[in-house]
Amino acid sequence: MPYLFGNIYLTYLVSGLILLVCIVISAWASAKVHTTYRKYSRMRTSTDWTASDAARMLLERGGATEIGVARGKGRLTDNFNPRTLTVSLSESTYDSTSVAAVAVAAHEVGHVMQRKDDYFLYRLRGILVPVTNIGTMLALPLVVVGIILEWVLATAEVGNIIVFVGVCLYGLSTLFTLVTLPVELNASRRAKAMLAETGVLVTKEERRAASKVLSAAAMTYFASLLVSLLYFLRFLLYVLAFSRRDK
Repeated sequence: MPYLFGNIYLTYLVSGLILLVCIVISAWASAKVHTTYRKYSRMRTSTDWTASDAARMLLERGGATEIGVARGKGRLTDNFNPRTLTVSLSESTYDSTSVAAVAVAAHEVGHVMQRKDDYFLYRLRGILVPVTNIGTMLALPLVVVGIILEWVLATAEVGNIIVFVGVCLYGLSTLFTLVTLPVELNASRRAKAMLAETGVLVTKEERRAASKVLSAAAMTYFASLLVSLLYFLRFLLYVLAFSRRDK
């Protein structure tokens, strides 16, 4: 038994080292997004569309005229809010005529089209948002209560069940990042198609640049999923080590 838990602690330590690598990858992916955006923010579209005008045109062409386009704050804080039915474009995007800004705006319109088409994974992600928020708040308290009950009660069955529920709730954040990845990739695919079909991006160079901007953004979601999986593994091993250390 000590050998078993020795392995658990060793695995936990190794997962921590891997997690450090993942955090470095995540930071690199984030830096890559900003570097790529900055590079192609200097490339103007030959059609001189601003990101906000392009977004409005794409929304109209897609039959989503009920969706508004608003100016947001900050840099690369662009998003689509389904509750307010608003595509919010950051200060660095809204009035820009760059290929990078137009690509980002089209990506957010891609999310609007997912909503319009009732894209299953987009709908699932929306359902998971409140569930995940509640689950992550309750996960650690439930695990702590479960471990205490394991030590106090003569039978560990009740404590084990509560610990199991806590671990599952914690895992919801990983499930959320897993669902988010294909949703974001799909929005980018829709963006590329819309920009090409509507003639917003005319030349191959412009379309290639937009693709690079969207691909760089997708890398951050891959990194987030990897980090989330490692966090879950560390949490699980931590729970196993402490809930059974007296056995």
